[in-house]
Amino acid sequence: MKKILVSLAALFAAAAMVSAQSMADATETAKLANESLGAGNYETALAGFQEALKMAEACGEEGIELVATCKDIIPKTVNAIAKQLLKEEKLDEAIAKFGEAVAIAREYGDDETAEKAGDLIPQVYMKKAGNLLNAKEFAAAAETYAKVLELQPANGIAALRYGQCLENSGKGEEAIEAYKLAAANGQEKNANSQMGKFYLKRSVDELKAKKYADAVKDANASFELINNPQALQVAGQASQLSGKNAEAIKYFEQYLEASPNAKNAGQIAYTVGALYQQAKNNPKAKEFFAKAVNDPKYGADAQKALNALK
Repeated sequence: MKKILVSLAALFAAAAMVSAQSMADATETAKLANESLGAGNYETALAGFQEALKMAEACGEEGIELVATCKDIIPKTVNAIAKQLLKEEKLDEAIAKFGEAVAIAREYGDDETAEKAGDLIPQVYMKKAGNLLNAKEFAAAAETYAKVLELQPANGIAALRYGQCLENSGKGEEAIEAYKLAAANGQEKNANSQMGKFYLKRSVDELKAKKYADAVKDANASFELINNPQALQVAGQASQLSGKNAEAIKYFEQYLEASPNAKNAGQIAYTVGALYQQAKNNPKAKEFFAKAVNDPKYGADAQKALNALK
């Protein structure tokens, strides 16, 4: 029994020596890692702190303080590596590393670093998406802006640019929804401008395709958003071509009121005069023919029409 007790005592003493040596090695490893960190060698520092953490955890209670120190430094070091990748324009790698920083920080209870790293992820996506947009890679840019909006649903700039990418990808209705989201989140003026231009362009295409009702609808939507007189002209032309002369007169008159010095003002005035003449409203017909008499192309016909109505 005495021999067994002596053997156990020797074993405990040896274990204590091993533990002390392991703790010294862990401390030295952490020290070297800290020197690398100070020199800006983040990858080397991270590997050192991770190794020191394992060694300190193996030391039990003696290693508690060093474990806490390593767990405090490791997430911040990963975040520093991610920032370096961002600086080097390695955007996909930076996104992945920021995600890693968030995960490790949460695991180690470092909420502050987790929040800081998490806040940078949508910023990197924005940068990546902007590069793709500038390169006119609209589909890829749209996918990337969508990721920003998953993280920041109220990011009005991301929504606006998402809409632009969708529109350029031929996804008009989805683009409108994105513009509406942008308008609701601080980008109302820019979003309305984009929507107004979209509706105007579509109304012109619909006029050419003889989709007159759709052309009028989209032209009106455009004018409500951006007050572009061209939308009134399109609505007037579509109404006239669909046989709705009263509506055509209304839109053309609004066009002339909004853009009295337009190059085609004489042409439009002559058209309104002719429409009033068809409606047997001679006083109004005279009024508008008179506005067209100085037009280089339609002036002569306007004068003939006036003379005929006297």
